[in-house]
Amino acid sequence: MAAGAALGLLAGPRAAPLGEAGRVIITLIKALAAPLLFFAILDAFLRTTIHGRSAARMVAISLTNAALALAIGLTLSNVLRPGEASPALRRAAAAATTPARPPEGLDFGRVVSGLVPTSVAGPFVENTILAIVVIGVLLGAALRRVKTEQTGRGETGYRVVEDAVSTLLHAFEEMLAWIIAIVPLAVLGVVAQTVGQHGFAPFAGLGPYVGVALLGLGIQVIVVYQAWLALAARVPLRWFWHGARDPVIYALGASSSLATLPLTLRSLDRMKISAASARLAACVGTNLNNDGILLYEAMAVLFVAQVHGISLTLPQQAAAALVCLIAGIGIAGVPEAGLISLSLVLATVGLPLQLLPLLLTVDWLLSRARAMTNVTSDMLVAVLLDKLGKGRPGQ
Repeated sequence: MAAGAALGLLAGPRAAPLGEAGRVIITLIKALAAPLLFFAILDAFLRTTIHGRSAARMVAISLTNAALALAIGLTLSNVLRPGEASPALRRAAAAATTPARPPEGLDFGRVVSGLVPTSVAGPFVENTILAIVVIGVLLGAALRRVKTEQTGRGETGYRVVEDAVSTLLHAFEEMLAWIIAIVPLAVLGVVAQTVGQHGFAPFAGLGPYVGVALLGLGIQVIVVYQAWLALAARVPLRWFWHGARDPVIYALGASSSLATLPLTLRSLDRMKISAASARLAACVGTNLNNDGILLYEAMAVLFVAQVHGISLTLPQQAAAALVCLIAGIGIAGVPEAGLISLSLVLATVGLPLQLLPLLLTVDWLLSRARAMTNVTSDMLVAVLLDKLGKGRPGQ
């Protein structure tokens, strides 16, 4: 960011072509995110098996947290309206918008019709996330049935497909990791372009965006999670935070709840949480415990709409929240998962993508805050499952 700002000051408007680096990165992320989501769904159907009341409790707790996270993100953006705080940012976004006509806003009918794919290949070409999810769920359920039938007959033919899906999923994760690795170059180009054309004023507009996101994540952790601990689990808050300290701090540095998983499991073991509850919450349920991503996406969707002067009705916001939920669950575990899934959400609901390169410049901080929230969610769900299943932990 510092190098980009210096370059923008020196080059002025001549730095404009450097901004293409950010647009290229966002385009590549959007292109790879859809097949990654598809193979993640198939892999989950083929490899994940959960049974019993604990699984039902986990899903209920995780979906409750997800709904609260989406509600907090939408409420804060509606009340504080961070996208309207900076006229300079709105001018920069308008200058970056390629269509001559104004953006159209979220089309509710488009979101609903996107649930029904007109062909197998069409959703991947058009990047319609809901249709991709529908195809993935149908194919995943069918492959799961075939696996069950072949296992019952002692056959192993399903393993070829299972291994192929796992390999392709890993390949797309690797490709996205390469792209994420060069994000700093894109940030340099976007900062140089923005400073060269508009000065530093647009970055002041990102302050409310970062502030509202951090406020929402803070409310999720300090209010929602601690209410669960005090009212449902009935465990001392000090006991929980003493056990969660190491994984949460590690997530701050690693910027990934998945990379923190071994430390999360070790800490839960030290807290005397049963291995079954710990693994169900942190391993099987990790794709559901992504409250940090969901809250951020809900807030960011409205932020982008506000910057572009697009007013979204409550039904449109509900539709956007549904898409956020699907994208957040499907693409979790990937580096910069929040920004990657946000690109899919914006494309699906028909909002402009031109602001995303500028958001790259501050996502280094927000990605770490999201990871810390997700790790806390994993540990919270594990404690709740252990409490509801066996009695009060930590006593």
